[in-house]
Amino acid sequence: MHIDVLTLFPEMIEGMFRSSILNKAHEKGKLQYNLINFREYTTNKHKKVDDYPYGGGAGMVLTPQPVFDAVDSVVKEKQTNPRIILMCPQGEQYNQQKAEELAKEDHLIFICGHYEGYDERIRQNLVTDEISIGDYVLTGGELGAMVVIDSVVRLLPEVLGNEESASADSFSTGLLEHPHYTRPADFRGWKVPNVLLSGDHAKIEAWRKRESLKRTLERRSELLEARSLSEEEQHLLNQLQKNINQRNNK
Repeated sequence: MHIDVLTLFPEMIEGMFRSSILNKAHEKGKLQYNLINFREYTTNKHKKVDDYPYGGGAGMVLTPQPVFDAVDSVVKEKQTNPRIILMCPQGEQYNQQKAEELAKEDHLIFICGHYEGYDERIRQNLVTDEISIGDYVLTGGELGAMVVIDSVVRLLPEVLGNEESASADSFSTGLLEHPHYTRPADFRGWKVPNVLLSGDHAKIEAWRKRESLKRTLERRSELLEARSLSEEEQHLLNQLQKNINQRNNK
C-alpha cells in the first residue's frame, strides 16, 4: 500500500510512520508513504493556502488550488486511481468495517485541513470519502488521519506478528473482544479464570465467545442489534440477559 498525506504540518505525522507497527510495515515493504506540505503547491505569491469566506463569517477557509494541484501531482506520478480521503467532522463516522474496506486499497491519499474548513469544491469534485473519527472538532485533520492510517495499516497482510490478532479485535467480528489474561495466574489475590488454565481449547473458546457477548451486551448493546447472531450466540445472549435481569430484580 502507498499512502500520501497532504498536510501543512508534516512534522506532526512523521514520527508515527517511524514508530511501532507502521515502521515495521515500512521495513517489510508492505507500506510506502509520502508526506506532502501542500503549501508548496500554492500559486499565491505570499504562500497563503487560506482566505476569508465569501459571505463573511469567522475563521479562514482552505483554498482549492493548492489542494487540487497537490493531488493532481501525486496521481500523475503514481498513475493510480486512489481513494482520496478528507478528514472532516462532517464526514462518515469511522469504524472497523471502514478500516477493513480501506485496507484492500493499493493507494490512499489523506487531506488534512486546518482553519475553519475547506472550500466546498474540494468536497464536491476531488475527494472520494469524507471521514470523521468522532463528534468533536480538532484543530486540524492530522490526528484523525493518524488514527485512520494506524487502524488500516495494521490490517495489511503480514504486518502484525500474529495474523489472527486483527481478525479477533473488537469490532472486527461485530462484537467487543473478550477479556485477556497473562502471567502470573494469581496477582494480589486476583486470579485468572480456571477455564483459561485448563488446556481445554473447546471450553476456552466457549468461554471467550460468552465473555465477548457479555461485554458487548453490557457496554455496547447497540452492536448486537446490527449483527446477525447464530443460534448458539442467541441462546447465550438470552441466558446473559436473563442473568442481568435477575440481578437487577434483587
